[in-house]
Amino acid sequence: MDIDKSGQRKANVRLALILASAAAMFLAGFVAKILWLGPN
Repeated sequence: MDIDKSGQRKANVRLALILASAAAMFLAGFVAKILWLGPN
């Protein structure tokens, strides 16, 4: 049961990192678009 729990935790951490990096890329793209094209 302990091994299963730690595996689940590792999966959760990996998922969190993937979601965080996806959000960071989206935000970076948004900022780059504003800088390149202006707010309009």
